[in-house]
Amino acid sequence: MPGNSSCGAAIAGLIEAYGVDTVFGIPGVHTLELYKGLASSSMRHVLPRHEQAAGFMADGYARSSGRPAACYVITGPGVTNIATALGQAMSDSVPMLVISSVNARADLGRRRGRLHEITDQQAVMAR
Repeated sequence: MPGNSSCGAAIAGLIEAYGVDTVFGIPGVHTLELYKGLASSSMRHVLPRHEQAAGFMADGYARSSGRPAACYVITGPGVTNIATALGQAMSDSVPMLVISSVNARADLGRRRGRLHEITDQQAVMAR
């Protein structure tokens, strides 16, 4: 990643190094940096119509290809929408990674009504 030191490029480089060649997701205001990094990688992007579909597509891709799959989702509703597919993949030991944005640390748990805010996103996705 010479010349590109963004967070999105670092994430794309890392997951690509772990064998991910396909990312499923819907670009949104919270994930723009992730998508900028994806553009500079050799990974393919698949655009579903809903985050739950992204999760099930990634699950199916990982099962059929034997390769890990990744999803990029937005803060709040993107996370809750993908939860069912992620739970299924986890239950079946399918190699799927979900990367989500989150609101600014100073806003977490403050109930300020920030875009797509949920009270505790990490707790929503905990086992």
